[in-house]
Amino acid sequence: MRHGKFNVTQGKNFDSSGSIGPWMVTADEFDGFDGIPVQTRVNGELRQDDTTASLIFSFADLLTYISSFTTLKAGDVISTGTPPGAGARLDPPVYLKSGDVIEVSSPQIGTLSNGVVDG
Repeated sequence: MRHGKFNVTQGKNFDSSGSIGPWMVTADEFDGFDGIPVQTRVNGELRQDDTTASLIFSFADLLTYISSFTTLKAGDVISTGTPPGAGARLDPPVYLKSGDVIEVSSPQIGTLSNGVVDG
């Protein structure tokens, strides 16, 4: 059965997923958080190009909500979702395969590059 909305949680949360390295930047390295650009390329092809201004909830709202039920500590990472352009939402869908290279970049942070390998 095909639904209008996709739940991609399982595709982002399995052993060895969720790459965030090799370094991170701290909040004091930004003037603000409402317009940080983020781009994703797969094998050099631009798939996502957006800014944090498009988040449904602001960083302040996310921190307020999350800290209402859990203790946040320095170094904690909060994952917020993904901009339009994810392969499952393309028509037709385009899924990652062994040998693909994904690069996620932001000028203030740098570029994270990972290859896909068959498990």
